[in-house]
Amino acid sequence: HCFMGTSLYVRLLLYTRSNLDCGRELNHRHPSAQPLFNLSRPTAFVIHGYRPTGAPPIWINHIVQLLVEQEELNVIVVDWNKGAANLNYFTAVTYTRQAALNLTGFIVRMQEEGASLSSVHLIGASLGAHLAGFVGANLKGKIGRITGLDPAGPMFTSATAEERLDPSDAAFVDVLHTDMNSFGLRGAHGHIDFYANGGVDQPGCPKTIFAGKSYFVCDHQRSVFLYLCALNRTCSFTGYPCSSYSDFLQGRCLQCEAFRPASCPVLGYDVSQWKQTLLKLGQTKVFFSTTATLPYRKLSYRVDMVTWNQYLRWGVVYIRLYSGRSSTEARIDHKLLRFEQYTSTRLLAQFDEDLQQVQKISLRISTGNVIGPRYKMRLLRIRLTPLDRPERPVMCRFDVIMEENMEVAFRPLACDSHL
Repeated sequence: HCFMGTSLYVRLLLYTRSNLDCGRELNHRHPSAQPLFNLSRPTAFVIHGYRPTGAPPIWINHIVQLLVEQEELNVIVVDWNKGAANLNYFTAVTYTRQAALNLTGFIVRMQEEGASLSSVHLIGASLGAHLAGFVGANLKGKIGRITGLDPAGPMFTSATAEERLDPSDAAFVDVLHTDMNSFGLRGAHGHIDFYANGGVDQPGCPKTIFAGKSYFVCDHQRSVFLYLCALNRTCSFTGYPCSSYSDFLQGRCLQCEAFRPASCPVLGYDVSQWKQTLLKLGQTKVFFSTTATLPYRKLSYRVDMVTWNQYLRWGVVYIRLYSGRSSTEARIDHKLLRFEQYTSTRLLAQFDEDLQQVQKISLRISTGNVIGPRYKMRLLRIRLTPLDRPERPVMCRFDVIMEENMEVAFRPLACDSHL
């Protein structure tokens, strides 16, 4: 099929808590003919993307299991593999419009039989994200929600809003980006756009073509695995509103005043806390970083430092946290930092491991000076504020004398209320 091509055929497979192991194929013309299909419940449609070899996505069963754990709902897998399975990607792109018409007709019949459009949630991966957008546009943006997992970029980079997923396609559109510099689509295309690691190269993915297939698909597929992890609640990805990933890494966007009293937006199924705020704000970009492996989550601290050194120095910062025999290090080296007399510096420190009780902290400022004398640097104050764990104490230390390129260790103290 992948060599010869296929004619489009769409199967709709229903899963509920009563039939998780085997999907029931639905009648396109009579949705309620299937007794397990309760139209009074919310319905989530899962839409896969381009399948060049026709192999079924390995994540379908997993996402079905996780979705039904969120609440009592219908999960419908939209199987358009006959159409998506084709070595000619352009043919698969053409079929998205026809598949969208097919799915639109089914949802209209659901509505005629008593379902509410506001209770419909389309979850589309890659090319499936645009297919979901076309369905939403066909229904005049009246469906409840569309979630786009790294919407496909090829053939859509110059597309108008009507030719791709965009915020007008549903009452609420959330998008996750992981591969904007290759198979994913650049830009912002939802009411909220999450950019994992800036939306481009993902940690742990191959950097050279010698890795084979993984080099091409790893970054793109990471969007699905991050979303699965968020649904499973083993991961918690907090997105910080910011104009760019660079500004986020520089610690310029670590507040979420617009969302108070709710917290910052979190990737996942439940958007009730901050949905209305986003609809008022318009399109919002939020950024977060991940590790290379499960559970992908980094532990983030806002670090505020006040230095008092006689000579101007430039360098990068290394911060290590210790708890018993365990330790984890954050390397803040995306740009050289400036340290001079009475300089206040704010940093974002992200650690791969979550140490619950920090007993010791070490700090090193590396200036690259390996020949001349090592200059002393005086740290008037350092304050570490946990961003993802607000219940944990803020840690401080005052008046620390250190030398450039030399590690200094200290035990954290409680911070005074006025700091």
